[in-house]
Amino acid sequence: MGFKFLDVIKPFCGILPEIAKPERKIQFREKVLWTAVTLFIFLVCCQIPLFGIMSSDSADPFYWIRVILASNRGTLMELGISPIVTSGLIMQLLAGAKIIEVGDSPKDRALFNGAQKLFGMIITVGQAIVYVLTGMYGDPYDIGAGVCLLIILQLFVAGLIVLLLDELLQKGYGLGSGITLFIATNICETIVWKSLSPATVNTGRGTEFEGALIALFHLLATRQDKVRALREAFYRQNLPNLMNLLSTLVIFAVVIYFQGFRVDLPIKSARYRGQYSSYPIKLFYTSNIPIILQSALVSNLYIISQMLAVKFHGNFFVNLLGVWGDVGGGGPARSYPIGGLCYYLSPPESLGHIAEDPLHALLYIVFMLGSCAFFSKTWIDVSGSSAKDVAKQLREQQMVMRGHREKSMIHELNRYIPTAAAFGGLCIGALSVIADFMGAIGSGTGILLAVTIIYQYFEIFVKEQSEMGGMSTLLF
Repeated sequence: MGFKFLDVIKPFCGILPEIAKPERKIQFREKVLWTAVTLFIFLVCCQIPLFGIMSSDSADPFYWIRVILASNRGTLMELGISPIVTSGLIMQLLAGAKIIEVGDSPKDRALFNGAQKLFGMIITVGQAIVYVLTGMYGDPYDIGAGVCLLIILQLFVAGLIVLLLDELLQKGYGLGSGITLFIATNICETIVWKSLSPATVNTGRGTEFEGALIALFHLLATRQDKVRALREAFYRQNLPNLMNLLSTLVIFAVVIYFQGFRVDLPIKSARYRGQYSSYPIKLFYTSNIPIILQSALVSNLYIISQMLAVKFHGNFFVNLLGVWGDVGGGGPARSYPIGGLCYYLSPPESLGHIAEDPLHALLYIVFMLGSCAFFSKTWIDVSGSSAKDVAKQLREQQMVMRGHREKSMIHELNRYIPTAAAFGGLCIGALSVIADFMGAIGSGTGILLAVTIIYQYFEIFVKEQSEMGGMSTLLF
């Protein structure tokens, strides 16, 4: 059944735009250059406004998920990486449920990746149409059919660019992947902006600076009572404060500390006697994949709920999915769930809110821990990193585990890999919840993604430098 489905997709995969694999080994300096060019294109697209949209002061319905999805309202990057992540989530879940069976051959893997790209393009068009028809850029009747089609075309081309940039990096021209690069950039930009933003906001207590650090010096310089000024800088409401910034730094340090947790399984060469090594199984065995998939699930639920709320406001079943309200508070206007399923799957706004509605906090914790553990456990079966796949890779490299026969490797690896995947996903979910409760800048999920992605790039740099013989090769 699975192969028949992929065979149906096969004719379409042949006409999809594709980045050719490099015919030679790409040098590290070239990889850095391609990565920088990719990032530059993404940042430029984040600043180019969509042509034809009508200005609107309405609340941003996707304010809370834009940081994670590398999205920027009203620009070519309106959709961000949402289509890629959504198509990947759907395909991986279908493969994990054995609805689509993917073989081990390169041909089957290529067909699966082509199907994922095709679904990404279809989702891009679908999301663009929904955004336009639901009035994200103004009333479609006022804009006109021609301009609506033009906006959809712009969003589709921008989504296609993101797909190709991600494929460019993953094919080996650059470092990492486009998804992780864009997420980390967007989150780090948010953290820096909320720390050092010179923008002023009138909160009713007078004009204040948005950036937490700049606000600290401004309050100390303008207020007579320095103790009160410090208290306000640390705990001011509705704008970034120093406690948010300190919480962010603490979560950064904790996640980096957890990155070092691993079990080294001793292995040896079956061909050369005396050649020993180790196979590391990290606590975060599936890295940031669980939190990315969980974010994709929640973001799509938010999108569906928002769109239904616009068209069927007050409907009982729509309200069960989510009730939305506008929140201001000195920052940009945004929509936030205040009832329904979306409300209970969103993080509590503050520690005081946890005391007011403990059921909300409890359900959010259970959802985060359960979904991250589930996605992490499922991912190893569909990404080629299960115990069976690792044992096969070791056999192909003619490596065996010391003290174990070749046939017992899978049994031994099964003692560690599924546990590391599930428990690692659980830990990632728990850290995200703690970061949300502490009020970290960029949300707990965003901080987790940023730290794990930056750490991945650090490991890539270290590995590449060791292969090239040191830092001097990198710089010169």
